[in-house]
Amino acid sequence: MGFFNRLFGKEKKDTLDQGLAKSKQSFVERISRVFTGRRRIDGDLLDDLEEALVSSDLGIDTTEAILERLRKRATWEAYVDQGELMTMLREEVLGLIATGSGTRIDASMAYEVPRGGSSPHVIMIVGVNGVGKTTSIAKLAHRYSQQGLKVMLGAADTFRAAAVDQLKVWGGRVGVPVVAQGMGSDPAAVAFDTLQSAVAQHMDLVLIDTAGRLHNKVNLMNELGKIKRVMSKVIPEAPHEVWLVLDGSTGQNALEQAKRFSEVTEVTGLVLTKLDGTAKGGVVLAISDQMNVPVRFIGVGEKMEDLQDFHPMEFVDSLLPQSLDTES
Repeated sequence: MGFFNRLFGKEKKDTLDQGLAKSKQSFVERISRVFTGRRRIDGDLLDDLEEALVSSDLGIDTTEAILERLRKRATWEAYVDQGELMTMLREEVLGLIATGSGTRIDASMAYEVPRGGSSPHVIMIVGVNGVGKTTSIAKLAHRYSQQGLKVMLGAADTFRAAAVDQLKVWGGRVGVPVVAQGMGSDPAAVAFDTLQSAVAQHMDLVLIDTAGRLHNKVNLMNELGKIKRVMSKVIPEAPHEVWLVLDGSTGQNALEQAKRFSEVTEVTGLVLTKLDGTAKGGVVLAISDQMNVPVRFIGVGEKMEDLQDFHPMEFVDSLLPQSLDTES
């Protein structure tokens, strides 16, 4: 682990390891059963490995892609130990993430907000209730304000009074202004007021919280479309990004939710939350592979700093053991 400790910082890597501990343990248990009493790579072993990967929340499509890569590499008559197969598996998973999401696998994955522009950079945050959307917005606000950016929040999730109140509380905690109206207000009007205020106060970054009710995709599409049109009247390019927040603990349901949201709006980035309390961390690999949208951040704890940049190499190193006798 020395390489990753030097590259990302020991404290950050330790937090990621701890956050993915349940997922890693579940993965090790499933893969260990595949190898019990067996050494040769053959069709039966790979079939069992496929079942283990599917049950680890990688999903059928992603698992099949990984197994196809492994079959091409496997020497059918050769004997391999557990470490050799795990090395192959880690390499193929890492390559699949980079290919599927179009992202780089090195350490420069952090999303950088453009500085010095004539108007603020606008990110619209979408996601259903309960996924950790408001908390993630607060953590993003904290992150970028700590980098010296002037950040403003817009409380455009006016469907629930609690959402507006929560954002106000979090804004106060992290020291960033929040533009809000009452429950039932027009979300587009809130977004419009937020951008006008941000321009007047020379803000660098605006995060717009929106409602995410998927029970009626037509209404959601219309609402998000209206918010975008109204914001573009203040800043023609706004929103510059649309990030979808997903609850990683829901496993394959998170992937399904991502697909449904992509049908109603153009999602440019993903935030996966609550990975520290679940054994379903493998879904991050499935989402990275199938959505062709970069995972920007992952949540591996409650602290503000626990919303981490998603680095494929770092993630795979924490999720998949180098050998099956790895303690986790």
